[in-house]
Amino acid sequence: MLRLLAILFLSGIALSLKAQNDSLIFLKVGDKAPVFKVLGHDSTVLDLEAMFSKGKVVLVFYRGGWCPYCNRHMSDLQDSLSLITEKGASLIAITPETETSIDQSISKTNASFEIIHDSAYVIMKAYGVAFKVNELTIKKYKLLGIDLDESNGNTDHILPVPATVIINRDGTIAFIHFDENYKNRLSVKEILNKL
Repeated sequence: MLRLLAILFLSGIALSLKAQNDSLIFLKVGDKAPVFKVLGHDSTVLDLEAMFSKGKVVLVFYRGGWCPYCNRHMSDLQDSLSLITEKGASLIAITPETETSIDQSISKTNASFEIIHDSAYVIMKAYGVAFKVNELTIKKYKLLGIDLDESNGNTDHILPVPATVIINRDGTIAFIHFDENYKNRLSVKEILNKL
């Protein structure tokens, strides 16, 4: 099980997500990115701050392998991973999914980049993307065969707004894509243009 070892920086202003009941923190370009040190999916220590010495870092927040838009985005990222790494950047995906659910997501998308299970939502909250799914949506998901309790291993019903954050080598945020519409994702072409 993934364990959060440390979270060091938090900055931003409050923003509320339409039709949701949690307030979010909105980071902006130029802010210091919240850094973390965690065990990655392969049980190696992943230190975001140390990664800055190697190049820019692209963080992608995704809801789960049950989401077809997430799977398509993760597959697109995997298909173009060499183009991202050729620019000297690293790619990390962050999700509330359990390790077992992450394994299923990897199976669906062939993702070979780092995927972090943010079990206590510390990273998602630090980046201002965590929100509580309302009960009506939970019921609709269940009718579609989507069980967030099983996917995330709890009954919190917390998901991230799909977002992409590009972080400079000095730890400042270079670019943010944050869209309340879960269907809208930052394309690989746009990520490459921002790198």
